[in-house]
Amino acid sequence: MATEAGGATLLLVAAALAVIWANSPWSASYEAIWDADAVIGLGPWMLEMHLGHWVNDGLMVVFFFVIGLEVRQELATGELTDRRRVVVPVLAGIGGMLIPAAFYLALNAGTEAAHGWGIVIGTDTAFLLGALALVGPAVSTQLRIFLLTLTVVDDLVAVSVIGVAYSDDLDLGALVIAAVCLLGLVVLSRCQVWQAWPYVVTVVVLWLATLASGVHPSIAGMAAGLLVPAFLPRRQEVEGAARQFAAFRQSPRPDSGLTVQAGVARSISVNERLQMVLHPWTSYLIVPVFALANAGVDLRGGVLADALGSPVTWGVVAGLVLGKTVGISLGAFAGVRARLGSLPQGVAPGHVVGGAALSGIGFTVALLIVDLAFGDSVIADEARVGVLLAAVLAVAVGALVFRLAARFRGETNASLPMVLSEPVDPERDHIRGPVDAPLTLVEYGDFECPFCAKATGVARELREHYGDELRYVFRHLPLPDLHPHAELAAVAAEAAAHQGRFWEMHDLLFRRQDELEVEDLVGYAADLGLDVEVFMRGVDKEMLRRRVREDVASAEASGARGTPTFFVGERRHLGPHDTASLIAALEASRVPA
Repeated sequence: MATEAGGATLLLVAAALAVIWANSPWSASYEAIWDADAVIGLGPWMLEMHLGHWVNDGLMVVFFFVIGLEVRQELATGELTDRRRVVVPVLAGIGGMLIPAAFYLALNAGTEAAHGWGIVIGTDTAFLLGALALVGPAVSTQLRIFLLTLTVVDDLVAVSVIGVAYSDDLDLGALVIAAVCLLGLVVLSRCQVWQAWPYVVTVVVLWLATLASGVHPSIAGMAAGLLVPAFLPRRQEVEGAARQFAAFRQSPRPDSGLTVQAGVARSISVNERLQMVLHPWTSYLIVPVFALANAGVDLRGGVLADALGSPVTWGVVAGLVLGKTVGISLGAFAGVRARLGSLPQGVAPGHVVGGAALSGIGFTVALLIVDLAFGDSVIADEARVGVLLAAVLAVAVGALVFRLAARFRGETNASLPMVLSEPVDPERDHIRGPVDAPLTLVEYGDFECPFCAKATGVARELREHYGDELRYVFRHLPLPDLHPHAELAAVAAEAAAHQGRFWEMHDLLFRRQDELEVEDLVGYAADLGLDVEVFMRGVDKEMLRRRVREDVASAEASGARGTPTFFVGERRHLGPHDTASLIAALEASRVPA
């Protein structure tokens, strides 16, 4: 239940239950529940919809809002910060929409069912990731990122299609209010408002306005999520929270406790806090309830037989299963062939084809568009059968492709490397502690990283705990996009190393992280008693820069993507990197006597 597979399992159970219920002697109660009126009111203000509409037009807005939050976070702090990494998955996503729509229209062009072309363009992100956890490679972290990136394209376009192609008559007044709400989210972000409630209130008003406007509110959910700010934790705010907690520890009063809560919340972006709160609700309640409300197709009375003979059903199946597999694969491989980008490290061609097949699970978005395109009709039932059949076939095809790729091509996992590419070399590496110590901790860091081991005191605490049992190795991984002075500081540390003072310069640079201009570095060299003239020649020397680049290359080959990244022995450490967690990892790495 704590994994994506748990959410996918609930989704599958809910869909199966809906089909069984709709085909049982109690099928009338299934229809009656979702057609029942549900009202929320306060005095003269009333909002009344059928329960099914509350699910599709209300709860699902939360689902799309969470997708928007995830996309914004990836754009701000994740894989999408480097725009070069998104070209291939974006091309794959475009292919994964155009080809499926063409397949569907090839079987339904010129008929009233042609209006349902949007059914096959989207992918159910939640179901896709759950299925990947169940039938994909043993470790699929990089493939997961690739698929998430391409489904961003699918989801943005699909939600836009819902908002434009499948919306009713528009109310311009309500649209103006919705636009003002979106502008309000931009203003809140620009003003760096850190409390969550102003964003939540604005999104609720946005939803109400969009609901009244005639545009399907799912587009409001996605747009709102994209406008909620995301950022990495900032040092000054984390340190402020730490000081507040220290004050609370000395005087545990309720008011100081509330101050600590506010300080901790302020150090984490509103985006991430909302995701933490909403993810369980979307995975374990909203999406399963949506499946329960929309997957219940009554297959009795010849409906199934009619559906299996309908071009609508097979248009949906062809679009989702064949179209997604062909379109995504062609888009990805064409992008690589044209040298517009590359597949993520660890993702092989077989993984792309298997992931493309799983993308044929259109479920959530597809069923939503079925309801909007066809309403309650025979064609809608045929399309729903196609969506359900496509989900089963997509999982089966994806599982088969992954198994064949593992067996015949050796593509057993799709993750970043977990092993240190360059073993520790006492002749080259910077080591604190005995070179033959039984325990080894390697850190890739940069001198502007606010959470590296030296900056947080973790390195000192580990050395105090282990003494001569630990050798601590520091390697450079400057992140120039985030830390503009880190590369120059790394070269300065290497220049100091040539005069035998690496660790002294290392410690000084971390203490002065906010002062790393050239004149600052020269002053530090003088403070350490270095030959400043030799030091300055070293800072400009290409050999030292090459030394730093070698560390960066080894980090890339070892799967390190950010700072700090730790290796315990030769294995990359995953999870928290506080002192207690690293001690536990080091103890687990001990070789039994």
